[in-house]
Order: sequence, then C-alpha cells, then structure tokens
Amino acid sequence: MAPLTNLISASSILLGTMITITSNHWMTAWIGLEINTLSIIPLISKPHHPRAIEAATKYFLVQAAASALLLFSGMTNAWYTGQWDITQLSYPPSCLLLTAAIAIKLGLAPFHFWFPEVLQGSSFTTALLLSTVMKLPPTTILLITSHSLNPTLLTFMSIMSIALGGWMGLNQTQTRKVMAFSSISHIGWMAIIIIHSPELTLLAFYIYILMTFSIFLTMSTINTSSLPTLMTSWTKTPMLSTTLMLTLLSLAGLPPLTGFLPKWLIIQELIKQELTTTATAISLLSLLSLFFYLRLAYCSTITLPPNPSNKMKQWSTKNPTNTLIPTLTSLSTSLLPLTPMMLTTT
Repeated sequence: MAPLTNLISASSILLGTMITITSNHWMTAWIGLEINTLSIIPLISKPHHPRAIEAATKYFLVQAAASALLLFSGMTNAWYTGQWDITQLSYPPSCLLLTAAIAIKLGLAPFHFWFPEVLQGSSFTTALLLSTVMKLPPTTILLITSHSLNPTLLTFMSIMSIALGGWMGLNQTQTRKVMAFSSISHIGWMAIIIIHSPELTLLAFYIYILMTFSIFLTMSTINTSSLPTLMTSWTKTPMLSTTLMLTLLSLAGLPPLTGFLPKWLIIQELIKQELTTTATAISLLSLLSLFFYLRLAYCSTITLPPNPSNKMKQWSTKNPTNTLIPTLTSLSTSLLPLTPMMLTTT
C-alpha cells in the first residue's frame, strides 16, 4: 500500500476517533464511528489474501449493523424525549438498543463471534489497531451513557465475555486469535465495573492498551503468528522473548506486575458494592485466561541455545522498535507501586 494511502487511513482513524469522543450529539458520534469503520477496511484488506478480504467483509457488515443500531437508538430516544444529547438517554428501549450496538462494536459476548476471525485475517499492525484504537470510541460512548444502561444486562454480558474469552482461548494455536479472546475477556472486566466506577474502567482500558501495544509490537518484530513459531523465537531474539513473557504474565494479572492493578481494584470495588458473588465468579473465570497466558509465556521462553543469526543482528541494529518495546514492557510490568495514588484518585 502506498505511503499516501497509509497516511490518509491513519489520519481518518484519528479524525473519526476525535469526532466521536468529543461529540455530544448522536449524529456526530455516528459520523465519527462510520469514518473509523471506512478508514480501517483498506488496512484489513491490504494483504490481498482471501482471508484478509473475508475479514474486511465481516468487519464492514458487523460494524455497519452496529452503527445502524446505535443511530436507531439515538433517533428513538429523540423521538420520545426530544433530546439528541448523548447524555440524555432515558427511553428504556433505546438504552437496550445502545447496549447491544456498543456490545457488537466492542466484541462483548454474545456478539463476539466476528472479532477473532477479523483479527486472524489481519496483519499484526492492523490487529493492534483493532484491539486498541478502534475500541476507544465505543468505550467512550459506553462511559458517557453508563448511568442509563441496564446493570443486570451489562453484568450478564460481562461475565459471559470473561468466561468465553478464557474458555475459547484454551485450544487456540494462533497468537492473534489468542489475543482476540484475551481482548474479549478484558473488555468484560471493563464493562462489569463501568456503572459503579467509570474511572476504574478507564484505568483498566489504558493499562490494557499499554500491555497490548507491547505484545503486538514484540510479536510483529519476531514474526510469530502461531505457537510453533513462538517456540523457536528464543534462538533468534532471546531478549524480546523475555520481554514478551513478562508482558504476557502482566496481561494475565499476576502480581506484582502492572496487569494485577486494575483487576485488584475492580474486585475491591465490586466487594464495596456488595457484589461479592460477582467478584468471586469473575476471579475464578479469570483462571481460564491465566492458563493460556502461561502457555504462551512458556512457549516464548523455551531456552534453546541462543543462535546469533542475521535476524537477531537486524533487531539489535536496524529495527526502529528496539527502544519502544523495552519502554512499553517496563511500563507494563512495573506500575503496581502507583496503586496508592490510584486509590486516592478513585
């Protein structure tokens, strides 16, 4: 793809994201989401492979349906209340439609079916955008309208997402599909606390973006798309394999790494809200995700004798991400001491 096309796509994604997260009107929010959808499709279909074309088609159909539901929700609310303001969502059927639309866009269960297939058909860079940047606009709408959402429905979808994200990731051998189910599980953690503490949802989302950036950049650098190739990565790039292992353990939520922070605070807040059963359920379900994170971490650190190949020399001298990955890994593993500050702000 030509550099100009990449620049236009990246600029359009940024523009659509800014329009959506800064808008208070349903129409402008819908326009921003549509700009985002149309901007990412050329990046998904860039490899000119049947799987990439299939992923782009699935993404377009699903996102178009979700955007139509969202616009219909806003129009129905405006018809009955006379308000086009996003924060004035009060008509119950509109609230249900909006919850379904945002769940489809985020990949929350039971609307998660499209996300693993689209990620598997995309390149690592595009998969990174789909897992992080493209989730920011719908998450923002969910935060703005959190006071109007149905707590029971959102809790049910969140627990189902955590369960399915862990269960479906157990038998996956493709790293992008594993990261897709990991994303579904983490979105469930964010959605389950959004009504009680939107600040914790933002914190969990920011930390998730940080860790996902580190993992996808590392996997892209060492070019590992499946578990068999991940097992041989140590012979080529021992340092990157070590950083990948640490970030995966952090994404799993193991203390004393950064990923433990949002899960700890979310469970603590649920207990404060007298939702001990819910906190216990998601804590136990997170053990499913822990299994495949540990499997990935184990595969990335199978300590065969290091082989200083040309690829290893290329990483150490020419790769532009050789400073970005260690920085992201350091942040992904060492932010837990900031917990007292987080507790005072939330």
